[in-house]
Amino acid sequence: MSAKIAAKMAALAAQIEEHNHRYYALAAPTVSDQEYDRLLAQLQALETAHPQLRRPDSPTLRVGGAPTSQFPTHRHERPMLSLDNSYSRQDLLEFDRRVREALPGEVVEYIAELKIDGVALSLHYENSLLVRAVTRGDGVQGDEITANARTIRSIPLRLRQPGVRAEVRGEVYMAAGDFAVLNRGREEEGEALLANPRNATAGSLKLQDPRLVAGRRLRFFAYWLHHPEAAATQRGQLEALERWGLPVNPEGTRCATIEEVFAFCDQCEARRERLPYEIDGVVVKVDSLDQQRRLGHTAKSPRSAIAYKFRAAQARTRLKDIALQVGRTGTLTPVALLDPVSLAGSTVQRATLHNEDEIRRRDLRKGDMVILEKGGDVIPKVVGVVLEERPSWTKPFEFPQHCPACQSPLVRDPEEAATRCENPACPAQLKRRLEHFAGRGALDIEGLGPAVVDQLVDRSLVRDVGDLYDLDLETLAGLERLAEKSARNLLDGLERSLQRPFDRLLFGLGIRHVGATVALALARHFRTLDALARATAEELEAVPDIGPTIARSASAFFANPQNQPLLAKLRRAGLQLALPEEAETAPANFFTGKTAVLTGALMHHTREQTAAYIQRLGGRVATSVSKKTDFVVAGESAGSKLDKARQLGVLVLTEENFIAKLAEAGLVVAPDQP
Repeated sequence: MSAKIAAKMAALAAQIEEHNHRYYALAAPTVSDQEYDRLLAQLQALETAHPQLRRPDSPTLRVGGAPTSQFPTHRHERPMLSLDNSYSRQDLLEFDRRVREALPGEVVEYIAELKIDGVALSLHYENSLLVRAVTRGDGVQGDEITANARTIRSIPLRLRQPGVRAEVRGEVYMAAGDFAVLNRGREEEGEALLANPRNATAGSLKLQDPRLVAGRRLRFFAYWLHHPEAAATQRGQLEALERWGLPVNPEGTRCATIEEVFAFCDQCEARRERLPYEIDGVVVKVDSLDQQRRLGHTAKSPRSAIAYKFRAAQARTRLKDIALQVGRTGTLTPVALLDPVSLAGSTVQRATLHNEDEIRRRDLRKGDMVILEKGGDVIPKVVGVVLEERPSWTKPFEFPQHCPACQSPLVRDPEEAATRCENPACPAQLKRRLEHFAGRGALDIEGLGPAVVDQLVDRSLVRDVGDLYDLDLETLAGLERLAEKSARNLLDGLERSLQRPFDRLLFGLGIRHVGATVALALARHFRTLDALARATAEELEAVPDIGPTIARSASAFFANPQNQPLLAKLRRAGLQLALPEEAETAPANFFTGKTAVLTGALMHHTREQTAAYIQRLGGRVATSVSKKTDFVVAGESAGSKLDKARQLGVLVLTEENFIAKLAEAGLVVAPDQP
């Protein structure tokens, strides 16, 4: 009887996986959703009645299992390198020249593939069974999210080729239609909308509950295979992946010359908006795997491949109005309020206008037809005005004389293109200060988001960050959309924040010009809040890397009588107002006593975070490269500082190398997100 039931379960599983393959890999379904669900329900019923017969590759695993408390870290057997980016035909010509000069006299062909805007994932198969799925992480190690990956129906749980041991890499993505459905559901539930499909995909893979991931309808395209006997070319690898049951993007093509690559790029860019998923460019790879191996790679990128990024997407829409946002230091930032428009996969309704000078330079007016662009395909910005479509009734925008939040007089900073409200009791400033204080780089108070902050300020429950520690359960539970459980979680978050280090508290105070790096330098020099508060501007300026502007700002903050009640509240609450003795010096490590310089765009952490890590481990950060520089951390598009470092023979670390050095020194940090 058991053998008969096991055979029936195996037949059902094979039938369901065949339908998964036809639907997700071949885009050619042969049964209705109702029939598919009926088959799956049959298999689930049999597995419930006979759990001992459940197969390790059962399709029912795709519905998600029990939540996990955290993701274990897994080190990649081969680093997951990032690709060099190019933004012009000249960049591609230079790439082609370098490849051909490195392979003199050889025939070189390329494979051009769409660059899917998703999240990289590594899949490990043992005896053809999926045993592990790992995110890219920092390229050296990532999070193991096998339970979440099993819910992605286009990822085969068992390969069609028997006995395979291989690593497969590819891109997890969310189709545009599925993203729209997800956001409609969130809107109906009163939840914040997700920015774009890529962010939605990254957030989904981080969910601790696989059952929630299963509902996100994520998909997968494979593009790389480590299996020595599989093929001799990139095209052959893709064909092997398809034979084994993995979905491969059908849009790739072989190109004999760089001119054919140009033609393919132009074709793809023209079709970009019509594709059912988001792309942000084309990946160009040398087709021969032997040539790839001989070309080798740099510290972070293979020399045999390059990513050609499309021009930033543009859209036209109407500028309905210009609003003013008040920041935590009182700076007013103008924001364009727009008629909703689809741009690079997301709906845009707002865009920053930076400052008063920017509005005047572009002569932006309410009612204008404006041109939007996404910088790096992420941040929307206004790049132009369609003057021929300007309504006759428009008039130049006039910056107000009084703060829109508290009606205090505004002051134009003569040294900056900034207009400020200098009223410390301004409710808009207070809201931003509370959000900053609760932020990840400061006190990291879980549950203290914008909606809660708005109510605390609007109901006059909090007048400064010190008042947060006088809140009780009854008060918090009385706020809208904050039930007793959420209120308890917020109180727990406040309790945990009492143990945050002194430098993070100092950063959280929001003193103008005092970022995370400066806060750490001041905390290490003065050791206690009392000593720092007593310091004169001259004493502050004597601290390495502290200039006169920072010194004046910090001195003024502690000398201001209006801030004394706040400092008293922080003392009474029990926050860390001093560095512990053991924190004075870090154990000797790679960074101890070394001088670093940061250059280029860092993708995983902000510059302030990166500098703070170096300082925490006993190093210092300088602004320019010299013979005294010990190493340079070089991000994307590094310029003259990188050139000078190479001329002087200074050690250059990629961001991935840097993160690995941090781990060696005992400081493991999670990348914010590539």
